[in-house]
Amino acid sequence: MSSTAMAQDVSACLITKTDTNPFFVKMKEGAEAKAAELGVTLKSFAGKIDGDHETQVAAIETCIADGASGILITASDTSAIVQSVQKARDAGLVVIALDTPLTPIDAADATFATDNFIAGELIGKWAAGKLGADGVANAKIAMLDLAVSQPSVDVLRDQGFLQGFGIDLGDPNKWGDETDPRIVGHDVTAGNEEGGRKAMENLLAKDPMINVVYTINEPSAAGAYEALKSFGRENDVLIVSVDGGCPGVANVKDGVIGATSQQYPLQMAALGVEAIKAWADSGAKPEPTPGKDFFDTGVKLVTDEPVDGVESIDSTEGAALCWG
Repeated sequence: MSSTAMAQDVSACLITKTDTNPFFVKMKEGAEAKAAELGVTLKSFAGKIDGDHETQVAAIETCIADGASGILITASDTSAIVQSVQKARDAGLVVIALDTPLTPIDAADATFATDNFIAGELIGKWAAGKLGADGVANAKIAMLDLAVSQPSVDVLRDQGFLQGFGIDLGDPNKWGDETDPRIVGHDVTAGNEEGGRKAMENLLAKDPMINVVYTINEPSAAGAYEALKSFGRENDVLIVSVDGGCPGVANVKDGVIGATSQQYPLQMAALGVEAIKAWADSGAKPEPTPGKDFFDTGVKLVTDEPVDGVESIDSTEGAALCWG
């Protein structure tokens, strides 16, 4: 370890899915600020793209070799990473999942995250309320998910949306097994704009009359909008998403996205660094939110078209709370 790390005695690793998505950029900022405040040495790692599992495994190995006190991770593959996480825990590191629970969730020592099922449920309820009974009955829904590996955040948001919209779930631990004919299909986006555009094009080829689009995050929503625009459908399709980044909130204000569920990555990361410091100082592990198996960092629905029965804030308030 470096002399600085030895002097401070507490070091942490932050491992994110990418270092380009504004969500993870803000997460890194939050971790860096809190680490500086608490005198914790922080090293940051990221996958090349969302889904880059191998780079995350290599990062965990580096953190173990460096003698880190703990790891904060947003896992690209929430099941496959478990073996590496266990290796780190066996070596005495505390491992905290941020944003994306591991599969199973107790594979990490703790999880600080948005309740992603509720985040999805909020936009599902909003979409149903916006469309009304007839619109819901005649909906043609495109599901723009994250990855074929179906990490937990991907499943939770997808299934939350469907339940909020009023569609019966199959196995709630995976997406794609639903039998409701209103679902045109699922496609994956890798959580970026280009992926969202391609996935939207694929599903429009399957049914050009899609009128509801669920997206895993706001970059994929932006790509979906561009694809719809190229078909002349941008004004008659309802797009919903999850993130609450500043570009996404701006897209709510501009009418590109009807509603988005806003989460708070800076808080997740800051709390995570605090937890690693507490673990190093006293061996104390963080406690979950009562009634849940993770620490809930909160979520709010952002829309300029509120519907009855769904609590929300407008894009002005969302902009004051956004990131990126």
